[in-house]
Formats: sequence, structure tokens, C-alpha cells
Amino acid sequence: MNTTEIFLIAMILIFAVPWLIWRVGRTEYYAPLVVVQILTGILLGPGVLGQAFPDYYNFVFTPPVIQSLNGIAWWAVMIFVMIAGIELDLRKAWVHRRESGITAGLALGTPLLFGGGAALVMLLSDGWLGIHGERWQFVLGVGMACAVTALPILILFMEKLEVLRQPVGQRILRYASVDDIAIWGVLALILMDWSRVGKQLVFLIAFIVIGWLFRKLMAWLSERDRWYVALIWLAVCGFGADWAGLHFMVGAFLAGAVMEAEWFDQERMDLLRHHVLLVVMPVFFLSTGLRTNWTLGGEAVFVAAALLLVASVAGKLIGVRIAGRILNWAPGEASIIGWLLQTKALIMIIFANILLDREIITSEAFTALLLMAVASTMLTVPMVAPKLARLRELIGRSA
Repeated sequence: MNTTEIFLIAMILIFAVPWLIWRVGRTEYYAPLVVVQILTGILLGPGVLGQAFPDYYNFVFTPPVIQSLNGIAWWAVMIFVMIAGIELDLRKAWVHRRESGITAGLALGTPLLFGGGAALVMLLSDGWLGIHGERWQFVLGVGMACAVTALPILILFMEKLEVLRQPVGQRILRYASVDDIAIWGVLALILMDWSRVGKQLVFLIAFIVIGWLFRKLMAWLSERDRWYVALIWLAVCGFGADWAGLHFMVGAFLAGAVMEAEWFDQERMDLLRHHVLLVVMPVFFLSTGLRTNWTLGGEAVFVAAALLLVASVAGKLIGVRIAGRILNWAPGEASIIGWLLQTKALIMIIFANILLDREIITSEAFTALLLMAVASTMLTVPMVAPKLARLRELIGRSA
């Protein structure tokens, strides 16, 4: 078979296998389709399919096919990250700055400390630190991976739980939005390359100047033209950030962050996110699964994943509970907010992919982080839904 035919076989697997598992297994309650797609990517990767059926794996996932899939995955996730940047609403966070600052700070800082401690434990043995990573980068990177909240998946879950448009849902979005800024700022710090600091300064200065001009242009354009110009802007920012050594995903987030949500019809933006998730993001999940590695042994990877999961969930719940005490929340409110904010999935996987690209972590550490993200996300709805049923009156609270 030629490369095109093998590529299409890979696409059949990417879309058919997770859909069948999701639909036949009726996993929606504890594992929505996006989580099943991530798990399927792991199953189709070298650590599972590659070990069980190496001939079949090597036949389908040839270097040209993987290269083609990676190209689709890069663009898909850039669009997704840009949308996350556009939907940040820091003005509401400023209006409620005391509440948002305390909650977001503790919701990020506590799991960051717990995750950093877990990273130090991992460094006691070899096989986790990448060949180009410093110990401080590994500790800060893994700690931040434990602190991340997956804003796009959080939105999907809150829609499912029917709280997104309610006051408590908007509060949670504020907290997650503030943390998103910190997450990408810390990532930029981790990726700071002193040998390329000149390029990075040039990029940041150029971004500020051109970003100001871009905002003027977007305010003047009709909405129809804004969609096209936004994609051009996305590619330009991604290129500039990667050229400067900050990674194209940092550029994708910055591209979205300087845009105003009001420039676009909200319904169309929701549809774009939905269609990106439906049409191209499954390719990203598969390409992510292809990067998993079990060289240290499944037991070591699963132990590391469990350690990271405990650090992530416990850190988030404890941090939010402390915030609840300070802000005098009602009993049970901190638990609901904490469980929702510990959702990982997409953003953490993107974050971990960047650390792996820069060889700050190894593929084994990446696999452990990926398993932690999947487990964290699968826990969310089963833990939150019963609590909401008992404490439905909390939904109406605005602060």
C-alpha cells in the first residue's frame, strides 16, 4: 500500500475505535468521548499496540504517516489553545479581584507545591528527567502540570452538569481564567533560553507593537473578515514564538489572549470549538498516544502516575478548601469547586507535550503525566454530580 492508503487506515482507527468504545460501552458518565479518545491514543501507541502487535503497528504508523498526523495535530491544538485564549475574561475577575485572587492563587499554588514535591520524589530515581532539562525545570514543570485546570474541558463538564451559565459556573470560569494566565507565564519561564534571550526579547517587543496594531485592525473589520484574519494572526504568532524558542503553543495562546470575545459571535465560537474537537483533535490525541513510553516498566509508570494524581487532586481540594474558609463559603461549596477545577485533560496534555518537545521530561514521565490527566478528568463528573444533587441551592450564589 502507498502512504496515502496507510494514512487513511490510521484515520479510520483514530475515529472508529474510540467512538465504538464510547458508544457501545456507554462511558459518557465517567469518560466522555474526549477522554476515550485520549485513552485510545495510548492503546494505539507503541507501549500497548506496538508491544502486542509490533508488525501491525509498524505497518500502520510509519514515519511518513506519523509526520502527516503530527502536522494535523499541531494545527488542531493551536486553534484550540487560541480559542481558550479568546475566551479568557479577566475583566470579571478584576471586578471580583479579592475573591478571584484568593481562590485562583490557592487553587494554583497548593497543587503546584504538592506536584513539585512529587517531582522531587521522582528525581530520586533515573529515567524521568529529560536530557535537556534542568532539575528546577522538571520540578516546576511537573508541579505546574499538577496545578493546571483544563478550561475547555471544564466548560464541557459544566455544560453537562447544567451549571455553566449559572453564577457558580461563572465564578469557576473566573478562577480558571486567572490560573490560565499564570500557567502560560510559568511555561514561558521554563522555556526561557538564555542563549536565545535576544530573539525572545525581539519577539515579545514585536508582539506588543504588532498586537496593538492587530487589535485596531480587528475592531475595524467586519466579523466575517475577523475569522480569517484571526487564523493568519494565529500562524504568525505561532511562528514567532517558535522562532524565539518559546514553542508555538505559547504563541497560539498569546494570539488568542489579545483578542476580545465580543469580536466574535458566541454561538459560532462554541460551534468552532465543537467542530475542532470533532474533526481534528482526535488526531492530536492519537499523536499524543504515540509518544507514550513504558521503558521503565509499567509498574514504575503507574506508581508515578498515582503519586502525581494524589498530589494534583489533594493539592487542588486543599487549596480551594482554604480559600472557602477565608471567604466564608457555604459547607460543601469548596468541594464542588475544587473537584471541577482539578479537571486536567487537554491543557495539561498540551503542557506536557511541550515539556517533552523540549526534552525537559522523558517519554516515561510524559506517560505518567498523561495517565494522571486521564484519571483526574474521569473522576470529575462522578464526584461532582452527587454533590450538586445534594447542594443544588449553591448554583444561585453569585459570590
